[in-house]
Amino acid sequence: MSDVHSDQLLSEVAALPQLPGVYRYFDAAGAVLYVGKARNLKKRVANYFQKSHGGTRIGHMISKIVRMETTVVRSEAEALLLENNLIKTLKPRYNILFRDDKSYPYLKIASHAFPRLAYYRGAVDKKHRYFGPYPSAWAVKESIQLLQKVFRLRTCEDTVYANRTRPCLLYQIKRCSGPCVALISPEAYAQDVASAEAFLMGDTQLVLSKLEQRMTAHAEKLEFEQAAELRNQMSAISRVLHQQSIEVVSDKDVDILAIKVQGGKACVNLAMVRGGRHLGDRAYFPVHVDDAAQIHHGELDAEEGAAPVAADPIEVQVLEAFIAQHYIDVPVPATLVLGRQVSRALIEAISQQAGARVTAVFQPHEQRRHWLEMAETNAGLQLARLLAEEGSQQARTRALADALELASDDLDNFRVECFDISHTAGEATQASCVVFAHHTMQNREYRRYNIEGITPGDDYAAMRQVLHRRYGKLAEAMAAETDALAPGDAESEGAEGVEAPQPRTPAARMPDLVLVDGGKGQVSMAREVFSELGLPLSLIVGVEKGEGRKVGLEELVFADGREKVYLGKDSAALMLVAQIRDEAHRFAITGMRAKRARVRVGGSQLEDIPGIGPKRRARLLQRFGGIRGVAAASVEDIASVEGIATELAEEIYRALH
Repeated sequence: MSDVHSDQLLSEVAALPQLPGVYRYFDAAGAVLYVGKARNLKKRVANYFQKSHGGTRIGHMISKIVRMETTVVRSEAEALLLENNLIKTLKPRYNILFRDDKSYPYLKIASHAFPRLAYYRGAVDKKHRYFGPYPSAWAVKESIQLLQKVFRLRTCEDTVYANRTRPCLLYQIKRCSGPCVALISPEAYAQDVASAEAFLMGDTQLVLSKLEQRMTAHAEKLEFEQAAELRNQMSAISRVLHQQSIEVVSDKDVDILAIKVQGGKACVNLAMVRGGRHLGDRAYFPVHVDDAAQIHHGELDAEEGAAPVAADPIEVQVLEAFIAQHYIDVPVPATLVLGRQVSRALIEAISQQAGARVTAVFQPHEQRRHWLEMAETNAGLQLARLLAEEGSQQARTRALADALELASDDLDNFRVECFDISHTAGEATQASCVVFAHHTMQNREYRRYNIEGITPGDDYAAMRQVLHRRYGKLAEAMAAETDALAPGDAESEGAEGVEAPQPRTPAARMPDLVLVDGGKGQVSMAREVFSELGLPLSLIVGVEKGEGRKVGLEELVFADGREKVYLGKDSAALMLVAQIRDEAHRFAITGMRAKRARVRVGGSQLEDIPGIGPKRRARLLQRFGGIRGVAAASVEDIASVEGIATELAEEIYRALH
């Protein structure tokens, strides 16, 4: 392999130290190919370039390497943690990668004289108490409802709480004890909060014992009404314990991880137990499983000697990748119940990162075994669902490619970009571009374009502008590359000392299909733009409304002169086209509405107006019911608000009109 790599790269490899560390490989476009760790950087990295890997996937990857970076660390644990931090940040092409998921929700008990229960997602503030994380928003809300029933803690916002003069409906249905109007003493409420926290941590027997003591004390004082309330609380807790099968186990917080691999896809199912309660599951589906497994299998571990080391089963590789990447951002519980045995070094590394001992259980018994069996069943069901969905998605992509007579050799990379124009009577015109690739919508690649300098309401001019902005520079880059590779050029002749043109990155490639929401008019405009830019007209397809503009009767209009095509209302290809078109329309109209709202308030908010501080802003919003009400008010009406002089009222009016 060394003959395809530069002397500089090979000299860097030769100069590597025999120390533990992490290495990164980059291609010509600067994209990260692979991140790996080694106990001995020199031996591991040199092994890539000294061995012949033939036409394998590892050989294909190595042929792309043009640059390398390494970081020396002090231990294998440090190398493992750094490796997975980099994998999560850099998203290499040939590593097992779990896509970023939205953050986990928590149940928050907010700091207050009368603390409130709240659903929370975000950074943790130490002055409040947090319980979780929970696998879903539903699990948090269910827990809040449970605590309302049993301990009657408030859930209202502090602003609502501070302005109550009589108890709300939650008090009437016995879901709140009414602290807003002093229907419970601070001491009694604090005891309920303490009991709720103990319950969430799994100390249910302690909670029942304390409630019983309080009930007995009230009964001895002949305070039978208070004693009855505590008796009802104890009955509610007992019902919850029975209904939810809450187990009294030695470790209250446990994560159960099951792995299932099939058909080149994998699913890791994470089940969460907190405070002895099984809160639910969340499934994760990694990408690059096949590529990463092939590379892992093809590596010859030079640090262990000349003979190849048996590769870990793919299930173990995926599970280890999940544990290492997942617990970078999420607190790790004291116990992990795992469907496969992972390396001791990994568990030690996450223990070191967490600052507390983490125990991994590979062959669980009793309740833990029951939890693992449920997680494994869910992993199998989730993976089967994914494979079924992907099968249908691939079928839709193939149906569209076949219907339009497009090349379908590489359906996984088949890319569609769709444009739509949205405005209200010419106001706040925006164009949207949505992207379909890898058999699904790629919302991270969506773009909005503010359209300016055109006659209001001229959709054709708006389409011309957005297509020029989207493809103008790309057309120039493609033309330059074509010129550079023309016959007789130095590169084509293999002249020495001339650098070959760099390949385009995936983000810069032309799509396989450009959809425009419209009929002949919009297609004609797109044809003009593509002709000016020297791009192929065969890429352009318009989606024309059918008779009566009914869904399912759409026809496809082509820019290259082909006859219209009606795919049929039950066609998988039409369903895909309609989905992409509708998504472009949704994305355009939401952007247009947001822009229009900003335009109609003069692009200014109250806090941007000199002389308007928090108090005056609050008075204005309270008087007029919101920013729209302020904008609709006259100068005299605004000046009638306490603290607003006539001059300031005139300034507010000018800013909002």
